[in-house]
Amino acid sequence: MTSRLTRLPLLGAGIVLSSAVATAMAADNPLSVHVLNIQNGQPSPGVEVELERRTDTGWKYLSTETTDNAGRISALYPEDESFEPGVYRVTFETGEWFEARDTATFFPEIPVLFQVENTMQHYHVPMLLSPYGYSTYRGN
Repeated sequence: MTSRLTRLPLLGAGIVLSSAVATAMAADNPLSVHVLNIQNGQPSPGVEVELERRTDTGWKYLSTETTDNAGRISALYPEDESFEPGVYRVTFETGEWFEARDTATFFPEIPVLFQVENTMQHYHVPMLLSPYGYSTYRGN
């Protein structure tokens, strides 16, 4: 029988491993998004998402991707672009998505601005979506 105290070092190893995995993910692609339809509790496949970075002269377009069947985009940041600290904007094209499902919405698009300070971290932007409301937060 293993005591609770002898298992604690394994917990520490798991935390170190989790941290290493998170760093490796950031090296692969530093930005992902996930869109869930909270009206029916299902993922939102087919939502177009645009990424931009703020510059001294305005917004610089970086990429546009579409959510997969699970409502996810696992690699939104372009591979050929250096990941820099700064202010970024992801815009969820929700009006087109709801229109394709014959559903009226108050939000034709939802821009989400966020600050990148540590380029070694992975940034995940989940969107909880309904026709007349939404919520977002920094995920992992």
